[in-house]
Amino acid sequence: MTSEPLYRRIYALVKRIPRGRVATYGQIAALTGRCTPRMVGYAMAALPANSGVPWHRVLNREGRVSPRSAGDGSLQQRALLEAEGVVFDRRGRCDLAAVGWRPRRPGAARPPQPAARKRRAAGGARTR
Repeated sequence: MTSEPLYRRIYALVKRIPRGRVATYGQIAALTGRCTPRMVGYAMAALPANSGVPWHRVLNREGRVSPRSAGDGSLQQRALLEAEGVVFDRRGRCDLAAVGWRPRRPGAARPPQPAARKRRAAGGARTR
């Protein structure tokens, strides 16, 4: 386990979620380690305005925006996601299979670079 404070680790993970993708509170908790989905929710609620952390990309396990106790945060969250191309159904859910974030595992092989793919497609030899 790292000595880095929990919220900082949560925020670092959430910053990795790309535009148009979402993660669940439970997913962030599991990736963070020694953390619960509720703790992730508390971390998101504690974010100061203009933090640069894309808090709106974290949803509940059903792919829904979790209701807020006060303010228009739920409406704002959905609007931000829709502006990124995330689509919600009539029940307020997004398709986690389609827009769910799947982070690369540390040490996983990277896909070939575009130039390398072109060279191979043109019949060029691969260099090592």
